[in-house]
Amino acid sequence: MAVKLPSSGALPAGQSPGCDPSGLILVHRIFRWMYSQLPMLIREVAPEDLVRAETVGVYAKLYFDALHLHHETEDLMLWDRLTAREPGCAAHVDRMKAQHRDVAERLGRIEPQLAPWVATADPGRRDALARDIESLHDTLVVHLDQEEDDIMPVAGAVMSQQEWDELETHTRAELTARRKEWPRDVMSLQLGLLLASVPPSERDEWYRTNVPAPVRLLYLLLLKRRYDSAMRELYPTGAVPPMV
Repeated sequence: MAVKLPSSGALPAGQSPGCDPSGLILVHRIFRWMYSQLPMLIREVAPEDLVRAETVGVYAKLYFDALHLHHETEDLMLWDRLTAREPGCAAHVDRMKAQHRDVAERLGRIEPQLAPWVATADPGRRDALARDIESLHDTLVVHLDQEEDDIMPVAGAVMSQQEWDELETHTRAELTARRKEWPRDVMSLQLGLLLASVPPSERDEWYRTNVPAPVRLLYLLLLKRRYDSAMRELYPTGAVPPMV
């Protein structure tokens, strides 16, 4: 786990302010999509269909863990830097922190419901779980919208590109370290969902610009098949709903 950095108004030596935080918009699109889709996937599970409940439960846990990791990364690596360099942003940061606590508390009430529902496919438990995730989705959308409006412009102005890239590096390292905790390949899901979050007219250019050639080759040879298999598992009877 990363160690929280002490607040400092100074940029590291050799770095200059100004970064491109636009990748955060793609990540937010994924979370909006995940948490809008998940209640529907849960409600579609028929009573006592334990096989389908287990499948949906696998992805629900992945979605919960991904949101925890995303917020933990921001808590560790973003807020102190912003308030140290732009004190006028402190009120926005305080609101982000409070919203993170709210999301964590909601997840803390949702996560214990998952295993009992998966084990029984009970319709009462199913519907209660879906309702709570819908409520979380509504809270999350407000948070993500405000983060894009109030935080991204400040981060783009006061953080260096190296500092911003550290958030992605930390996330990738945590996913790699914890990959054995999940029964699905999170790396193929991460890249596949990122591609799906880019508008189709921009997708090829984004792919060539942002994904290194060795990873593009691995995606072509292996990861895309795994991602497509995961989407067929989630949506066995129809097309995958688009993000954009």
